[in-house]
Amino acid sequence: MPTLSEVARHAGVTPATVSNVLRNRGRVGATTRQRVLDAVQALGYRPHLAARALAEGRAPTLALMVSSIANPFYPEFALAVERAARTSGHFVIICNTNEDPLTGRAYLDQIAGTLSEGVLVTNANLDFADLHTTESRGTPVVLCMWERPDEPPGLPCVAVDFRRAGELAGTHLLELGHRRIGAIVGSKASGIHAARYEGFVDALRASGAPKSRVKHAADTIQGGYAAARALLESDPKLTAIFATNDLPALGAMHAAADLGLHVPTDLSVIGITDIQLARESRPALTTVAVPTAEVAGLAVSLLRELIESSYGQAGRDPAGVPMRISSPPELVVRASTGAPRSR
Repeated sequence: MPTLSEVARHAGVTPATVSNVLRNRGRVGATTRQRVLDAVQALGYRPHLAARALAEGRAPTLALMVSSIANPFYPEFALAVERAARTSGHFVIICNTNEDPLTGRAYLDQIAGTLSEGVLVTNANLDFADLHTTESRGTPVVLCMWERPDEPPGLPCVAVDFRRAGELAGTHLLELGHRRIGAIVGSKASGIHAARYEGFVDALRASGAPKSRVKHAADTIQGGYAAARALLESDPKLTAIFATNDLPALGAMHAAADLGLHVPTDLSVIGITDIQLARESRPALTTVAVPTAEVAGLAVSLLRELIESSYGQAGRDPAGVPMRISSPPELVVRASTGAPRSR
């Protein structure tokens, strides 16, 4: 197998130049860069990641912590992260915590700083103390999809205004004429979906609409199904259901079908996120889309900046914790919402 030094000799450059080209770092002229790439191709060179990590004291990988790979949002987000990371020559390690803080801590202890240069964290149910410890050891951490831009978490993050997403969903139903609306919150009352529900309540309060019936449920299709059945059986006159995520919203549509209700003629349903299943369901789900690919790009970019800087070392100013805010969520109207029909 050819070595980096052999590639350098073939291209007539130094090994450092080859390394800079392969890692997209430093200032290398276009002609030199192409000569290096031609040499890599001609010799069939493949970098040895473990050797590189040992030699440089850093790994060309980023860790992405997710709470459940079974949730279709996370593979979609992971794909966007992988695409963004590839532009800087990084690979991505997916760490599925299965919503277990102990599993998450084990990943942080074993991977952060050894197999990965930095850590991206989604809603992985991790203890912030563990994340601060990881950061203090010199491995940067970035929270993705932080849901409260007005409440910085004390860690670098990319924030999305999910309260606004809930408000958009509520306003859409109200503008269609709905007043008896049920809500499914895919977390505990104080959990990660609280801001989404608060925005929905803001919309109802501003319009003078009656307070909604609410059920807290697992953030799954099954959880949404059970919550929707409970709502509809306790109040058959509901004309719409708002869910704080797309999976519970899809579950609500399944429950409506099993109860003999037609969506949207008898019941309108709206979610938040815009996962692929929302587009492919029948009827297609009306939802409030969040900029998933943009957030992934911002998160990877921020993490790369932190890796290249001295951020995270002792003595930094807590007021300087960086936050990037994504584009606002956008309402995507599909076939699952319409004007109410009295029942």
